Amino acid sequence: MTFWSGLWTVAAIELRQRVRGVAWYVLLAIFFFLELVVTLIAWLALASADQVGDALYAIVIYFTLLLATLVTPALAGNAINGERDAGTLATMQVTLASTAQIVLGKFLAAWLSALAFVAASAPFIILTVAVGGLSVWTVVVSLAVLFVEMGVIAAFGVGLSGMLRRPLFSVVVTYLLVALLSVGTLIAFTLIGSAIQERGTYQATNADWERVYRDYDAGINPYQPSGQPKPEYCTITNTYDYTMLRFDTVWWTLAANPYVVLADAVPTAYSRDDEPVSLFGFIKVGVRQAQLPPEPPSGWNECDPASGLVAGWDSSRQLIDSTLPSWFVGLALHVAGAAALLWGAISATRTPARRLAPGSRIA
Repeated sequence: MTFWSGLWTVAAIELRQRVRGVAWYVLLAIFFFLELVVTLIAWLALASADQVGDALYAIVIYFTLLLATLVTPALAGNAINGERDAGTLATMQVTLASTAQIVLGKFLAAWLSALAFVAASAPFIILTVAVGGLSVWTVVVSLAVLFVEMGVIAAFGVGLSGMLRRPLFSVVVTYLLVALLSVGTLIAFTLIGSAIQERGTYQATNADWERVYRDYDAGINPYQPSGQPKPEYCTITNTYDYTMLRFDTVWWTLAANPYVVLADAVPTAYSRDDEPVSLFGFIKVGVRQAQLPPEPPSGWNECDPASGLVAGWDSSRQLIDSTLPSWFVGLALHVAGAAALLWGAISATRTPARRLAPGSRIA
């Protein structure tokens, strides 16, 4: 038996066990129903929007990712320690299948199970593509990232189920790990960015309006062609303190967020005024803007038409083109973490075991 045939044998047995239960089909039906409801509501909400296909497609893909991240930990989080509790892991370990084949076969089955839920959303994905306006690369890249993220979450669950003894504990830790990447990165970005502050002072020069009105009543023109007072009337100077939050120093925490990875990897669809038209683009603009350091106040002169103006971006397209993508960093971190957990599960499940905790068993 070759390595790959043994791996597939373990995965096939696992998949057959899953599809025999009624709960599997109930979950698929609920998944399909929720996708249907969200797609219909989103379609009604976006009916009058430009480039409906792009906007609707992003919502369907993101909702699929959300539901899959809620279901996959439950499917994969007890793959190995569940067998150990049932006393069937030892039966598998005395066959010709190696420990690596068992663990990776369980992982493959969990990944394919997660992709089955993605397949349940295929009618709605096809529907959004049929609406028109979508780029081929948008579909290809988004589905590729979605498939990889499903594999990463499945690897998290299987890896933790091999390293932790209690099935319930491994499922909970898998959910916590997914929550850490999805919500925890946002919380860390907000809290740490708010804690890093830069303080300074700036001067504001205001016009002496009593003198302006007095000279105007006396027949003296105190105004410039721009409508502002002439420079000689700006004689009142005040100093103010300012505080800037430095989110640009912690923007990298968002790179590990799977929703950010998806948005940053997908090619952006723009409207006629170079603004994003879908949720992918809106999230990408927000993350890219977080990379930029805030502009400190440069002072204010009420008599200077150019005073206080800050150079900005002409459009979101220019902002995105001028900043760095981070999706490949986040995706590499996810894959590396998944591989590390699978390796840990293989090491913890390998027999004969050199050392066991008191009261525990390898199989």
